[in-house]
Amino acid sequence: MAQYVPRLEWSERALLARQYIFDFWAEHGRGPNLRQAHEGTGLSRRDLVQAYKELQTGIVMVVDQDSPNCDIIKIPPYSSFPSQVEMYIDDRFHSFIGCAHEAVAVSKMPHFAGKEVRLETYCACCLEPMSFTSREFAVTRTSQPDPLVHWSSPVWDWVHDDMKSMCDHVNMVIDADHALDFEKQIGRRGILFTLEQVKTFVEPSIGVRGWDYHWPSISMNPEGLITHLTNLGVDLSPWGL
Repeated sequence: MAQYVPRLEWSERALLARQYIFDFWAEHGRGPNLRQAHEGTGLSRRDLVQAYKELQTGIVMVVDQDSPNCDIIKIPPYSSFPSQVEMYIDDRFHSFIGCAHEAVAVSKMPHFAGKEVRLETYCACCLEPMSFTSREFAVTRTSQPDPLVHWSSPVWDWVHDDMKSMCDHVNMVIDADHALDFEKQIGRRGILFTLEQVKTFVEPSIGVRGWDYHWPSISMNPEGLITHLTNLGVDLSPWGL
């Protein structure tokens, strides 16, 4: 259970591993395996695996803890598997991005300062291609006039054990009608964000992620999130709120 976990005091091995993974992913468009992480950090297998578990507890990354290699599944903004968002830099594929919220946030990473990134995705309802460009946390162009982000998992189900399921429920839709059709397909209600609401929602953590070596762990508190979403003007009535 990762909800209500108090903020952690990071170990030095967790800080070192986290920074190396982000730097490696920005350069190569994928995560490092254990050998590469060992060579880049000097940490042993045991220290790397324990650091990864610590980082998962602090809601920084998702790993397969049952694998002897502690495989990296995602470390937002990045995803190891073919997710619903692809990022391109200078018209070349760079990496898969974890969710629609991370698509808005990724250009804020220090590795992409001054660069325009293109995010290719699709409407969750009809799979119609969608895209937008972003530079340093500012959306510069969109393929649809008023795209929306649909979140189909209520806050009480965010991060039971890790954040993968939460991210999987965050998708782009063309408009509110397409969101409703998507809900019928998956049999669950969701809430809608404008891209500007997404930016404001993620800004408190995105402003330090990657920039501050010691940026803190995250604690998932559903009640606090409800207050935050309400203050943003997000309609929570689909969740009975």
